[in-house]
Amino acid sequence: MADLSELSSDERRLAELGYKQELDRNWSGFSNFAISFSIISILAGCFTTFYQAWQNGGPVAISWGWPIVSLLILVIGLTMSELVSAYPTSGGIYWWAAKMGGPAAGFFTGWLNLIGLLAVTASVAYGAATFFDLTLGTVSQDWHDGASLTRTYLIFLVILLLTAVLNIFGGHLMAVINNVSVWWHVAGAAIVVIVLAVVPTTHQAISWVFTHRVNNSGFDDGAVANLKYWFLVLPLGLLLTQYTITGYDASAHLSEETEAASEAAAKGIWRSIAYSAIGGYVLLLSFLFAVQDPQGLSDGAGAVDVIFGQALPTGWHFLILFISTAGQLFCGAACMTSTSRMAFAFSRDGAMPGSHLWAKVNPRTKVPQNAVILSTVIGALITAPALVSVGGTPVAFLAVVSIAVIGLYLAFAVPIFLRWRMRDEFVPGSWTLGSRYKWMNLLAVAEIAIVSVYFVLPFTPAGTPGNEAFTWSSVNYAPILTLGTLLVLAIWWRVSARHWFTGPKHTIDRDVIDAFDD
Repeated sequence: MADLSELSSDERRLAELGYKQELDRNWSGFSNFAISFSIISILAGCFTTFYQAWQNGGPVAISWGWPIVSLLILVIGLTMSELVSAYPTSGGIYWWAAKMGGPAAGFFTGWLNLIGLLAVTASVAYGAATFFDLTLGTVSQDWHDGASLTRTYLIFLVILLLTAVLNIFGGHLMAVINNVSVWWHVAGAAIVVIVLAVVPTTHQAISWVFTHRVNNSGFDDGAVANLKYWFLVLPLGLLLTQYTITGYDASAHLSEETEAASEAAAKGIWRSIAYSAIGGYVLLLSFLFAVQDPQGLSDGAGAVDVIFGQALPTGWHFLILFISTAGQLFCGAACMTSTSRMAFAFSRDGAMPGSHLWAKVNPRTKVPQNAVILSTVIGALITAPALVSVGGTPVAFLAVVSIAVIGLYLAFAVPIFLRWRMRDEFVPGSWTLGSRYKWMNLLAVAEIAIVSVYFVLPFTPAGTPGNEAFTWSSVNYAPILTLGTLLVLAIWWRVSARHWFTGPKHTIDRDVIDAFDD
């Protein structure tokens, strides 16, 4: 029998869960927090999806919507913190689901989580490519005039390859990069806020920021006072927050590389959400106060870059875009780390085709480099539809991004609900909600359910079947892709997977696991 005295407390807990220590456990608690904070990235989401809130609700969708939705997401994060404290494994979400709900729950949750992570990694890299292109365009008219989807895609491929190389070199390198990323996000956001507070000659009034409403969705001819505005248009704008504050499950996926994981990974999840919510709110308010011409912003489809063009000279405009672009590069590298660890863990349990390849760990760097390569190749392939546009918009790729976010949050909901169902049978780790789980877990599941409904609704009248202005190019394909994905998984499970996927496997001798029960 193995000598249990040689195991550290982290290795001992991992062995209790059935796994030997394969990855290099050299991440501090701060580094664990840093990767989730970097993936949430207020320098990414607050910039790239600002238009979603402006066009669907206007300033009130941000000044009121951001803090309200952030608090609900924090509740989701707190419930997940309790779960990672009890089960600190790289599998994270799907492992929890399998442990509490059986192989089927783990299989569906794992694939939703993995598909979501793959698509989010690709979308972040593509967003970084877009902003890199935009940044150069502010200082070079020739570059600006040569903009194309092909050029953006080529930049995206370079960025994706760069993030892969950084991840393959070693886990410790990424820990250092994520630590630097935190300070870049803090200092960068502070600089953006100061610039927007000092440089513009005029600012919007507080009353405008907290009361002005906009409806550029196309619904109800721009009405901003009826029920459709409050219960359809405005909620669509709230998706800005839901899009931005996601990916915090990275703290769970890196738990096998984190010291004192049962405590550190739990704190990493909720702290990354809380600090991002506060920093993002200040950043977004600075955008709103700096708006010079609201109608011009609407004419520019609500793109945040219009604000900078209105309010700032070229030099300051370039600086802000540069800060955001660099933040998005940090975010992309962190996303690749999280995705590769999820692919590694899911393959370790035999759930993926070619699992033996993706579960391999480089003995020198202790990094699952094959999983990194797989994530990179899939990211490049699923982003290829961005080369084709409808009216200048890469509609097919945006649909992939939608299913990514839906997949991630649906994956979150499964173990959160299963933990609530277990009640007192659940054995918590060192970080626990106590009896508060009884209402917090239900609130978290309800929030995810409601948001998922809004994610699948048409975003414009032209995307509503039966509308006289209906066009297929305006359709929100998220419900089709979501149901299609679930259908494929259901058929796969029924026909094949249920016969060979039995849930998490053990990679450590059975006698070691049994010894913990002696």
